[in-house]
Amino acid sequence: MATVKQLMSLEGRVSVVTGGATGLGLQMATGLAEAGSHVVVCSRKLGNCEQAAQALEKLGVKALPVAADVTQPDQVEAVKEATLKKFGRVDVLVNNAGKAWVAPPEELPLERWQQIMDLNITAPFICSQVFGREMIRQQRGKIINIASIAGLQGRNPRAYSSIVYGTSKGALVNFTRDLAIKWASHNIHVNCICPGFFVTPINQKLFDSNREPILAEIPLGRTGGADDLKGIAVLLASDASNFITGAIIPVDGGTIAW
Repeated sequence: MATVKQLMSLEGRVSVVTGGATGLGLQMATGLAEAGSHVVVCSRKLGNCEQAAQALEKLGVKALPVAADVTQPDQVEAVKEATLKKFGRVDVLVNNAGKAWVAPPEELPLERWQQIMDLNITAPFICSQVFGREMIRQQRGKIINIASIAGLQGRNPRAYSSIVYGTSKGALVNFTRDLAIKWASHNIHVNCICPGFFVTPINQKLFDSNREPILAEIPLGRTGGADDLKGIAVLLASDASNFITGAIIPVDGGTIAW
């Protein structure tokens, strides 16, 4: 029987985090590294990836910075090849890269709709397919999709108005459930984290202008903090979650419990 410390350890594991150079992706990458995992930091800007990798290596693990557009299958394949060349394996994939476009539904440009859908749902499919093939070969893997509570409910437009974001994240929620069923026989666990409102450099201006209605929707009375996604990411990446798959887990200060 394993101890809890052993179950939660990621020593020697290899985790790939898309959108891992900044914001929530970097927070989760840091948590995985603190638990002992080597980390592949993937984002479009190599400089950001390199900076994040340097910070992660100070935690005593190895980190590989790789620039890629995860909506492009050939670039995702290149990330996988770089991962295998350096580490020889892949244990965890965190599909975190994503984007929103704030606009009333009647004003949202079609090209923005397609851009967000490509990044928020097509890219997780591409990454899961590419890295999943390796996990199937290994007969082991953990896939963690980062959706949002916007994918679980309609949102008050006074707080946040992005119908394409909610739609794409709702699709990612059910993608998680179905992929978990499809790949359970390969010992691949597929789960989904649904963050509530976390202030990041991308949405700082939105929070500053909508602070009151945003906070009014959160029973705990605050936005997500710098450590609030680390624990759940490590849990879902570790052996402590070996009987959890297809789970949709809100981390939202109680927002959807209203």
